[in-house]
Amino acid sequence: MFQPMNTSPTPTTGRTLAEELLDWYDRHHRDLPWRISPSMAARGIRPEPYHIWLSEVMLQQTTVQAVKAYFAKFVARWPTIDALAAAPSEDVMAAWAGLGYYARARNLKKCAEAVASLHGGRFPDTEDGLRSLPGIGDYTSAAVAAIAFNRPAAVMDGNVERVISRLFAIDAPLPGSKPAMKTRVAELTPIDRPGDFAQAMMDLGATICTPKRPACALCPFRGDCRALDGHDPERFPVKAAKKDKPIRQGAAFIAIDMEGKVLLRRRVETGLLGGMTEVPTTAWNSRKDGETGTSAAPFSAEWQACGTVTHVFTHFELRLSIYRFHGPAPEGADVHGWWEDVANLDAQALPTVMKKAISQAIPEAFPVSRG
Repeated sequence: MFQPMNTSPTPTTGRTLAEELLDWYDRHHRDLPWRISPSMAARGIRPEPYHIWLSEVMLQQTTVQAVKAYFAKFVARWPTIDALAAAPSEDVMAAWAGLGYYARARNLKKCAEAVASLHGGRFPDTEDGLRSLPGIGDYTSAAVAAIAFNRPAAVMDGNVERVISRLFAIDAPLPGSKPAMKTRVAELTPIDRPGDFAQAMMDLGATICTPKRPACALCPFRGDCRALDGHDPERFPVKAAKKDKPIRQGAAFIAIDMEGKVLLRRRVETGLLGGMTEVPTTAWNSRKDGETGTSAAPFSAEWQACGTVTHVFTHFELRLSIYRFHGPAPEGADVHGWWEDVANLDAQALPTVMKKAISQAIPEAFPVSRG
């Protein structure tokens, strides 16, 4: 039997909460492409640190279902951290396109380069060592340390926050309650199976202790859950009142030449959507509006209004007026970009908002992205 850290038997069973959860996990764990099974872990087989790190970066603010295909694409194209480190940045950004939160992709490349050049292609195996790498913060360092290297680290994502807040009926609202929650997670985390415990907590939150209508009757913590005792688990976690998102406006210009090529540009490396590909747009950002007319178009022409598209970022909502031009490429105009065949657009590092803009003017380009 493993030895738990800072845990005590539950009053109803005499077993620790960690033991109850791990028994449940052994029977009900999710099969995910970056994981190894509990039976493999019991035989001393460890997961590939590169796979755990890559999946954890991708899973930030993104669903498991959405990540699976991207994870498979990345490991097929770049099977090792050294291969990813050597890849051209534009290829990595293009492969990431559509997954969102593009600073993650920039940091992914920087981290791969650091592991390859400073650590001989091997990830550090401690939280402190992992935190020293670009783009790795408290959560990712704890997750990789626990899951890949079996370190007793307290791993807390949104799913774990929900489980812990309900288990202990933590009334303080997020994000102020995070330190108290993490202390509870640390107290529960067992020494012998910290990686499995972390994944079990994530699975419990994702499949049983869900935001709405949790399946409490199937939960291994049902006899000890204070929120369930109070008959109101959905009240937790308590969240601070949301502020209304500001609405920003701008314009995007879809220019198509006589060969069916679209004018594209590359955004600066820093800031929102940094390093990604775009169609020409006005100077909007999260704090200010951009011009919504054609005065800031990339060249003078008869631009046709094509309606608007809306895209919601984390901190603001963007409404873009879309303009289309189809005709000969202007001679002598400095368009600050390149012309790309419509058939090749899927291979470009176009974020979702740019795909929406293009689809508004060229519906056949990205049929599923329109709206």
